[in-house]
Amino acid sequence: MGRPRGFDEADAVRSAAKLFAGRTYDGTSVDDLVSHLGVHRNSLYKTFGSKRGLYLAALKWSLDHEVTGLAERVAAAGDRREGAYEVLADAVTGTELDLVLLAAVERAPVDAEVARLVGEAFTALDRAVGDAAHTLGKGGARAAPAAATALLIGLRTRARSGTTDEGIIRSGAGLAQRLGRP
Repeated sequence: MGRPRGFDEADAVRSAAKLFAGRTYDGTSVDDLVSHLGVHRNSLYKTFGSKRGLYLAALKWSLDHEVTGLAERVAAAGDRREGAYEVLADAVTGTELDLVLLAAVERAPVDAEVARLVGEAFTALDRAVGDAAHTLGKGGARAAPAAATALLIGLRTRARSGTTDEGIIRSGAGLAQRLGRP
């Protein structure tokens, strides 16, 4: 009978997601993961198979918990103009989009599974923004929710880099909200 696992897998995946979101996949070594997660290298490999296996688990966790949560908050605030605006502004200044943003530019071009997961995340955001904007517009065809998602990702990139200010964030969130209107 094998030794019981000495760590909580869900906690390890959540912590790895935060680490990858801050440092990127290539910027995070296995030693960084072992040290940050407090697990033995052998346990990490036995549980996840590889650094990529842990990365995929972390990306899926981020999509299931952070991106989906954001999409749900956008959709729930959709019938309240100011509420949707605040959710979008929070998405720009928060960290919920960081791992999917980094995955899109770093790993998706070279890893088909990451590209698929990033595509699913963007589709979920497109749908939520489009639904919210459709509700706010009180009918008619949905405009360009993909453009609103792209704007959110671009604004988050600027906010993360420290090259933008609150005025740009707030006006960008308002524009993202308007982009999806019919």
